[in-house]
Amino acid sequence: MTYAIDSKPLWTPNPATVGQTRMAQLIATTGHASYADLWQWSVDQPEAFWNTIWDSCGAVGDKGNRVLVDGDRMPGARWFPDARLNFAENLLQQRDDGEALVFWGEDKVKRRMSRAELYAEVARFQQFLIAQGVGEGDRVAGYLPNLPETLVAMLAATSLGAIWSSASPDFGVQGVLDRFGQIEPKVLICVDGYWYNGKRVDCLAKNAEVVAQMPSLLRTVVVPYLDSAPAIGAIANAIRWSDLPASEAAVRFNRVAFDHPLYIMFSSGTTGVPKCIVHCHGGVLLQHLKEHLLHSDVRPGDRLFYFTTCGWMMWNWLVSGLAAGATLLLYDGSPFASGGTVLFDYAEAEKMTHFGTSAKFIDAAAKLGLTPGKTHDLATLRAMFSTGSPLSPEGFDWVYREIKQDILLASISGGTDIVSCFVLGNPVLPVYRGEIQCRGLGMAVDVFDDEGRPVRSAKGELVCTKPFPVMPVGFWNDADGAKYKAAYFERFDNIWCHGDFSELTAHNGMIIYGRSDATLNPGGVRIGTAEIYRQVEQLPEVLESLVIGQAWPPGKEDDVRVVLFVRLQDGKVLDEALIERIKKQIRDNTTPRHVPAKVVQVQDIPRTKSGKIVELAVRNVVQAQPVKNVEALANPEALEFFRGRRELAD
Repeated sequence: MTYAIDSKPLWTPNPATVGQTRMAQLIATTGHASYADLWQWSVDQPEAFWNTIWDSCGAVGDKGNRVLVDGDRMPGARWFPDARLNFAENLLQQRDDGEALVFWGEDKVKRRMSRAELYAEVARFQQFLIAQGVGEGDRVAGYLPNLPETLVAMLAATSLGAIWSSASPDFGVQGVLDRFGQIEPKVLICVDGYWYNGKRVDCLAKNAEVVAQMPSLLRTVVVPYLDSAPAIGAIANAIRWSDLPASEAAVRFNRVAFDHPLYIMFSSGTTGVPKCIVHCHGGVLLQHLKEHLLHSDVRPGDRLFYFTTCGWMMWNWLVSGLAAGATLLLYDGSPFASGGTVLFDYAEAEKMTHFGTSAKFIDAAAKLGLTPGKTHDLATLRAMFSTGSPLSPEGFDWVYREIKQDILLASISGGTDIVSCFVLGNPVLPVYRGEIQCRGLGMAVDVFDDEGRPVRSAKGELVCTKPFPVMPVGFWNDADGAKYKAAYFERFDNIWCHGDFSELTAHNGMIIYGRSDATLNPGGVRIGTAEIYRQVEQLPEVLESLVIGQAWPPGKEDDVRVVLFVRLQDGKVLDEALIERIKKQIRDNTTPRHVPAKVVQVQDIPRTKSGKIVELAVRNVVQAQPVKNVEALANPEALEFFRGRRELAD
């Protein structure tokens, strides 16, 4: 079953203003007639394209003479091998009194920082890092909320050529050690606590335990957030951020090779110890400049927001907005604080131009009956981004019905693996219901069948057939590259296989049906989990759902039955009548194979720290197999709702 392709778009660019976008200007200056032509050129002539991106997007650095070496190897291609640049230098070009960032910590804390103030804070923290002996290749880790200090610390570390890595403070001790313990940072920055849904969450005891188990640490810096002078005596070699020495020094930007490590990102870790994915200065810079300036139409003075924690790659994506001249709107806390409207309160108060969130937030806002377009002044809002899971066609409907009709709704998809997008939005193309608008420039994205043949308007594996600059430079502690190659290149030789079950549509857009490893296989027919979620979550009683394939009969791994778990609205009970309505909704709008053999009510659904539901972990619990890393989950206790269910024994 595939989504019906609508011939009429939900939104089309305004002919009077579309020419002002950088995307339209690039199409014109490169002599192309359309985005499709520009995209084809970008993947056919990668050296010319990425050279153009460096120049037209204003990357700062010494480009060198060569663009691509070994361009037929994946992995193995090398981009701009003679270049010298620094990521932080590109984000700190502007040092005036214009706003660099605004911060809201729920309804408790509000702060502002000018570009000049941001630069001065980076200079001060850089001097502290230098005093600790931090230099090129050393690791600096942030165990932090989405605070201004998190941005400052990242910029100070990367300005020196050190490598930045971060995790959000809701991670437990073992979850942090599983991540930072692998990369052995010299300096850790943490926080005394944070607010969530109006409640204080103290982190000092947890910080002390983490620090005690990381022998690589030379110093720990504690950011005061809940209190102005938190007690830090139990944390070894700790200093408060507020007690760091003053400095009048300028920021020193150490220009490094294009492929010098910038970030270490972590896989979700729900199937074992997280993979440490290493991304480089040049690749992240060029890819994010391209995505912000061209695909997202971020302009100088725009006000860019993404609801994210520092444990999700969207934080790294968000902060690159400084290089595009945007003001960053940072938020920490529950997205449903202040009666459920805090993010829209923020959008109105700060004249937000770009609103980024997750598909799950959009679904939840629709279930709550929010009508932001009526309750809030969103006149400045030009674009809305959605990622984390597939945005259903009904989610598209809600945005255009309840937020704004004249808005670019950019469903985007990529991942931590590339700290960016394979498929995303485009200000010069129409938005079709349920579809991601386009393949990213310079990304040779395709959909392959099981035999490795390209397919159109049919489901298959999302692949990328040519190298691109933001491919990881490797995994940490993977000297021979075996883990890296196994992660992306085992399925198809010399082809990046991303692990998304997808369809390339007649509009050259993309539909993501879910992760390939979570794809259901009843009777040998592949079904994407998003197809079932889309149907069942239209029922008003259902808040959210999770679906797995249970090996059936037990021990017979070559066949499965579809099992659907539902979390219902408060006070609702899963009776036979509701089960039949759920099955009928799925049967009428998909196929009989999509209809679950079992429907089971649960009180909660487990998810990662970034809000993604974890089908594989639930499948393991149901089949009495171990879940290797529950520390990766935001709510690991929810797994108990799935263990030993009588309903699944027959």
